[in-house]
Amino acid sequence: MKTTQYAEVIDKHKMKTPYLRNMAYAFFFGGLICLVGQTFQWIYINIFNVEKQTAATYMVVSMIFLSAFFTALGIYDKFGQHAKAGGFIPITGFANSMTCSALEGRSEGIILGIAANMFKLAGGVLVIAVISGFVFGIIRYFLMQLGIAPELDPHTVSTIIGGIL
Repeated sequence: MKTTQYAEVIDKHKMKTPYLRNMAYAFFFGGLICLVGQTFQWIYINIFNVEKQTAATYMVVSMIFLSAFFTALGIYDKFGQHAKAGGFIPITGFANSMTCSALEGRSEGIILGIAANMFKLAGGVLVIAVISGFVFGIIRYFLMQLGIAPELDPHTVSTIIGGIL
């Protein structure tokens, strides 16, 4: 059998990827994660009487903790198989991947196992975040110099930075 014939046979019997279904799952489960986060924020604001900005920080910490906890129990990985991209795009997915990496290296010790494996993954993500922040900062600087983008007033800058932290 020639290579082209073989490729045709493989293509004919290959499973088709259900892109539309996967997108719907990702949208639904990503939205479900966000709904849980909003519920935590509502609880912190309305039940524990915490300020909105502080409640947002508590909510993020809670979601990261739950993601790491459910990863350690093996629940988040099963959830991620059904959730598709909806499970790994939010911050919970990043916490899941860091926890998985840390758990893989636990037999090698705390420093050379857990910390080293955890930051193998996080290192790449952090490098991309810093580089993209730098590139977009340079683009914004030039757009401001050309008069296309307005300069940000101190109140807006503190709001943006406060929202990140």
